[in-house]
Amino acid sequence: QVQLVESGGGSVQAGGSLRLSCAASGLTFSSYGMGWFRQAPGKEREFVATITRSGGGSYYAALVKGRFTISRDNAKNTVYLQMNSLKPEDTAVYYCAAGGSGYQSRAYEYDYWGQGTQVTVSS
Repeated sequence: QVQLVESGGGSVQAGGSLRLSCAASGLTFSSYGMGWFRQAPGKEREFVATITRSGGGSYYAALVKGRFTISRDNAKNTVYLQMNSLKPEDTAVYYCAAGGSGYQSRAYEYDYWGQGTQVTVSS
């Protein structure tokens, strides 16, 4: 059974930082591209970042490029999202997902999803 478990969410003031983690089990982690998505109340789920199977390539949504960094540790079956210079508009539930080989930015391209972790940024 595949499980993706996010952690590291919380409340932070604008300008602060958080690091999200997503621990995967039940799948050959290094065979999957990994992605982060987010969903704010009343809005559709949106793409945040993705990383290739080896970790050698990554791609970001324009809204977070330069502020967020995705990385992975295949030895630990974990993907990370370092979020710096957070803004109130970054408030959302953040989800990690596994699928494809990397560079996927559409939700339907992912096979497995975590349950999400809440990030709240106050002004």
